[in-house]
Amino acid sequence: MNRAFSRKKDKTWMHTPEALSKHYIPYNAKFLGSTEVEQPKGTEVVRDAVRKLKFARHIKKSEGQKIPKVELQISIYGVKILEPKSKEVQHNCQLHRISFCADDKTDKRIFTFICKDSESNKHLCYVFDSEKCAEEITLTIGQAFDLAYRKFLESGGKDVETRKQIAGMQKRIQDLETENMELKNKVQDLENQLRITQVSSSPAGSVTAKSPSTDIFDMVPFSPISQQSPTPTRNGTQLPPVPSRSTEIKRDLFGAEPFDPFNCGAGDFPPDIQSKLDEMQEGFKMGLTLEGTVFCLDPLDSRC
Repeated sequence: MNRAFSRKKDKTWMHTPEALSKHYIPYNAKFLGSTEVEQPKGTEVVRDAVRKLKFARHIKKSEGQKIPKVELQISIYGVKILEPKSKEVQHNCQLHRISFCADDKTDKRIFTFICKDSESNKHLCYVFDSEKCAEEITLTIGQAFDLAYRKFLESGGKDVETRKQIAGMQKRIQDLETENMELKNKVQDLENQLRITQVSSSPAGSVTAKSPSTDIFDMVPFSPISQQSPTPTRNGTQLPPVPSRSTEIKRDLFGAEPFDPFNCGAGDFPPDIQSKLDEMQEGFKMGLTLEGTVFCLDPLDSRC
């Protein structure tokens, strides 16, 4: 698993950038399984994992179990492992979590990659069997990582600090809105108490004309039920109708659509954008070792 690979010589890849950024490249393979490994990189690490999973598969084969077939969908967003017929996603490995990828030169049908699990944070080694495409799949994952890394730098990576500040400001706005709502509720409670006091102190038997209650600013409290029927205030004027809520895409305080690391404005702004961006930057910094070659955040044409 140690074929020499040079990014300087291999300027051209197998697929067009559009194929991996706007779509995905599908491959069919047999899935030997995944197993936890101690290190995120290393030829010996994956070699031991391959031996372990091959041995376990031989035992299952002797018991009459077949190696399950899967479909791999490779793009700049990751490597999806699906059930071929139902298209059910079994595993979704994001590229910035993949740290090592190789095909076995002693058994040219075997290829593998190491990915950090998003929930347990453990490193898992995934092993596959492809009769003809093992090397091609390995190179395709390398190309996808290279494109994803470049796009991360172009969109999310180069202004991480700015987006962190925006996220902090949006969080502050949410806190202020919550505080404002609490104050409104307190004002409403005081108004209710005041009305109760006025009713109890009015002379018995006197009947007064019923008028809508107003707050301390002589405004009629908002009610979602009566928003279509304007109510006159004390000075005889009518409140303007409450505008209906817009169904347009949510925008932040700068009027920008929610941020997507690869395509700004193409999804809901993630509430934990700081941790997401930090995680992606950390993953890309670690890089992807592709059979001896590392892709990382160092200068593009240098090895780590």
